[in-house]
Amino acid sequence: MLRLESIMPLIWWGISGLSVVIVITLLTTIYLFRRMKHFEASYLPLQTFMSGHQLEPLLQDWIQKVSGLDQELKDYNMRITQIEAKLRAGVDRAELLRFRAFDNVGSDLSFALALLNQEGDGVVLSAIHSREESRVYAKPVNKGQSSYSLSTEENDVIAKAMQGEKI
Repeated sequence: MLRLESIMPLIWWGISGLSVVIVITLLTTIYLFRRMKHFEASYLPLQTFMSGHQLEPLLQDWIQKVSGLDQELKDYNMRITQIEAKLRAGVDRAELLRFRAFDNVGSDLSFALALLNQEGDGVVLSAIHSREESRVYAKPVNKGQSSYSLSTEENDVIAKAMQGEKI
């Protein structure tokens, strides 16, 4: 059987192995150094690509601006939500219907007026005009309905006011 010590002493085998590892490490270091130089040559033009300005400070500025815009957008969304809630609650549906309440009155002096928000909540005002007197009635409206009995004209004016787009 052939032993390594018979060819060369064991210490010289260790030195040879270590020499091979050092040569491989040296070649790898040279290769990586050349790659790094090539990267630096590419990175420097990229870093100063716009009128000599540095890329990193420009990117940092844009990141800060975008963060600020993001916060502003959140603030605006909160404000818009509040405005939409007020808009839905406010009277934005008004409808007027003039009619003749009695045959002996010459023109359409009686009326029904519905003032509603987008949910159908509000009031219907009715005025009945005759030769001797005029009377005005106000009835609450909740979701297009009233707890009081409504005339045909009042129902018609509420139905017309309920039509239209909601937010």
